[in-house]
Amino acid sequence: MNDKAYRIEKDSMGELRVPENALWGAQTQRAVQNFPISGLPMPRRFIAALGLVKWAAAGANAELGLLKSDVAIAIQKAALAVAAGDHDEHFPIDVFQTGSGTSSNMNANEVIARLAAASLGAGVHPNDHVNMSQSSNDVIPTSVHVSAAMGVTADLLPALEHLSQTLADKAAECAAIVKTGRTHLMDAMPVTLGQELDGWRAQIDSGSARLRDVMPRLTGLAQGGTAVGTGINAHPKFGAKVAVLLSEQTGIDFRPAESRFEAMSSQDTAVELSGQLRTFAVSLTKIANDLRWMNSGPLAGIGEIELPALQPGSSIMPGKVNPVVPEAVAMVCAQVVGNDATVAMAGQSGNFQLNVMLPVVAYNLLQSVEILGNASRCLADSAIAGFSVNTDNINRALDRNPILVTALNPVIGYEKGAAVAKQAYKEGRPVKDVARELTDLSDAELDRLLDPAALTEGGIKH
Repeated sequence: MNDKAYRIEKDSMGELRVPENALWGAQTQRAVQNFPISGLPMPRRFIAALGLVKWAAAGANAELGLLKSDVAIAIQKAALAVAAGDHDEHFPIDVFQTGSGTSSNMNANEVIARLAAASLGAGVHPNDHVNMSQSSNDVIPTSVHVSAAMGVTADLLPALEHLSQTLADKAAECAAIVKTGRTHLMDAMPVTLGQELDGWRAQIDSGSARLRDVMPRLTGLAQGGTAVGTGINAHPKFGAKVAVLLSEQTGIDFRPAESRFEAMSSQDTAVELSGQLRTFAVSLTKIANDLRWMNSGPLAGIGEIELPALQPGSSIMPGKVNPVVPEAVAMVCAQVVGNDATVAMAGQSGNFQLNVMLPVVAYNLLQSVEILGNASRCLADSAIAGFSVNTDNINRALDRNPILVTALNPVIGYEKGAAVAKQAYKEGRPVKDVARELTDLSDAELDRLLDPAALTEGGIKH
């Protein structure tokens, strides 16, 4: 914007200069000047939700006979343009602003009023018309819920389903590959690679289920509570009509919160959702780190799989290729855990009738939803779907795994089994060869008892 040309705007505190081509007014300008803190604006999806709330509010007020039809139509047209992102450059207010989000609410009111007035050819007031029957204290909590519900429904859950299906497909592809299991990062009884991958799939599906469990509370909206939850200055049917209109516009089943006092004074549902996002981040970290370990090498590591080579891994070591996607995913998960700590601390700031850290709740919650969805798709498409299996390395380790002797315990006992395992490890020989020397079991019995594939199916009947 051209910051050398100004116009004069007024609010209840007096006059001040606003950039000539800015759609916002005096209250937004004061916030721009008051909060030059991070340079981080409110998230795109939050602005979209805020636009939709203003659209629904104008529609509800018109249905209730509180707002003239032509004014409501002009407001709704402008609000949908805001929701679509057509005017994002006119939402400059920093995340770290007034804790109620009043500055962002007034930013939307002023931008929408200016756009609506231009369309209507008549005055549209940001408070009296665009903010009719509303307060920042119910608009912003509602926008937090709407934006998070949209993000989870439209982006995150589909990304998790895609990752789950990718894992299921890869598990089926690797169902017959038997490998050494590991506990404490040490050799353990064998599993199939398919079983390992299916365990990851189950983690993803559990994460999806947890997110769906939150939705009935996330779709409950504070709208209609106005300043403190009593509904002052709003029609008794206003909140319910807003929820219906938002449901029609988004395809998500929104409804008035069971208690508007709870919905405005606390952010417990946001804290709950953030906690489930953190849980999923923990699951995703486990998968990313397992992939890194399995890919390690190519000579001095485990080297069970080879991830797709995506880029040179070193600026000094030619030929080095690193597991860049699992690393990026692990960093995303660390960020989400940090975001959750912020949301939890912000959730504690519900004093009496209002939580006063709403903008930072919105920012961290929506960032977690967005980056987890993107990271899940990236992990599925750029790491899991295309990795190859180093069967020679897997078989070599499996043949010499001394822990296979566990299958002999019911026949030769733990102490004799330990002796076989220690000698096999010390001499670097297969367990079967050592057991042939130290026990009276026949070759046929040893072949049956130490069959790695059979051991992945729950063991041998003795």
